[in-house]
Amino acid sequence: MLHRTRTHVKTVLIVLILNACLAGTVLAGLAGRIGKVVGKAKQSEYAIRIVAADSQTAVYSHNATKAMIPASNMKLITTAAALRYLGPLFQYRTRVGLCGEALVVIGSGDPLLGDRTTDRLYGREDGWFFDSIVAALRERGIESITDVVVDTTVFDDQRVHPNWSPNDLNRWYACEVCGLNYNGNCIEVTTDNRNGSIAIEVDPQTAFVEIINEVKAVSSGSSAVGAYRNHEPNRITIRGKCRNRQGPFDVAIEQPAAFFGFVLAEHLIGAEITTTGRLIERAFDSEACEFVQLAEAVTPLIDALHRANKDSLGLAAEALLKTIAAHEDPHGENGSWERGTELVGDYLRQLGVPDEEFRVDDGSGLSRDNRLSARSIMNVLLDLYSSPNWELYRTSLAVGGEDGTISRYFKESAYRGKILGKTGYISGVRSFSGVCLTDSGPYLFSIISNRSSLSRDAINRIAQAIMDEYRDRD
Repeated sequence: MLHRTRTHVKTVLIVLILNACLAGTVLAGLAGRIGKVVGKAKQSEYAIRIVAADSQTAVYSHNATKAMIPASNMKLITTAAALRYLGPLFQYRTRVGLCGEALVVIGSGDPLLGDRTTDRLYGREDGWFFDSIVAALRERGIESITDVVVDTTVFDDQRVHPNWSPNDLNRWYACEVCGLNYNGNCIEVTTDNRNGSIAIEVDPQTAFVEIINEVKAVSSGSSAVGAYRNHEPNRITIRGKCRNRQGPFDVAIEQPAAFFGFVLAEHLIGAEITTTGRLIERAFDSEACEFVQLAEAVTPLIDALHRANKDSLGLAAEALLKTIAAHEDPHGENGSWERGTELVGDYLRQLGVPDEEFRVDDGSGLSRDNRLSARSIMNVLLDLYSSPNWELYRTSLAVGGEDGTISRYFKESAYRGKILGKTGYISGVRSFSGVCLTDSGPYLFSIISNRSSLSRDAINRIAQAIMDEYRDRD
């Protein structure tokens, strides 16, 4: 009996040792693959965390607790927090109605009002919301209005983040953030060389923006144009050289609510509905008169998550951050960066992320004052994975070889459609976090590189290494 017991114990020990050795082989295998990719990159300047999603077991970790500049991987945190605070059924609702003879627009902070990518998804024509307002006025036989009043009080008055570079403010990714946004708060500019004369086209066509044409027509050589702001708001100079046609490219405008109101007034005039008053930006006073609703634009939360994560739309992330703040306000007003970042920080702490592993400064990751550790991003991904919202959230990620910011990567059959994630890039910073759908199950990953220690290609090859390591070879 004693001999049989010893034999049993010996067998158990052998099995345990074999299992430990096999587990070590898998780890060594993945570590070896990653080691070949990172090569001689300075180890202090990148961080990696890889976790088997179902068991929540870390299979690889390097500098995972080091707080680093995350670039647009900040959007993963913002969108996850939005899902937590707002709930999956949240909708933005922009309402337009009458208050006596005035036309009132009540903004909801919707970042996708007039967003062409979203409108195409639903089969909507450009300017559809203006058309619906005109149709509602005509249906009531209204041929004139007085003032156009726009209410943006869902957000505060700070439209430009203080830690964004002034050189970026005319770029689409650094547009102003307002309680009433339209067309990504941008215009599209195209230059056309017409037999040596430069024509500039603006879409939407509006007198809200003054264009100064300083583009030179050329018949050969390099051809490139750019947009430059002046000291006067919405007075934009276009400079450069144009051989044939350049654009369209997006240029961020200033004063988004006024932009919406001005373009609305232009549509009314085009429809022969007279406007006799002024364009006014102020809070709507529901006690002053009855609000008679004419039209409404609705945007589900998931659409904003998609544009933020798949396409890295900064406006979507920043609007979500301010919406979180407004949602927590008793009056649903004054959504601010300050309060939004506090709430996102609270969310990270609830997930067990220590304060030294993060700093939240904006929602999109454009600020270089943001800090995230790879482990903090992983905690968020694990929280989502274990929640009922995982499948909904997963659809918001870019899909390798298919859509979003990684559509041109991972096109090989072994990777296409199986690597999902959010990229990040600002000068000197590259990041990529998401999920690899391997034959052995899903593996969550987070990779951050500062000071350009890892190239985009190297980061992509780390994701491929995960797929390769856990591929079924039967």
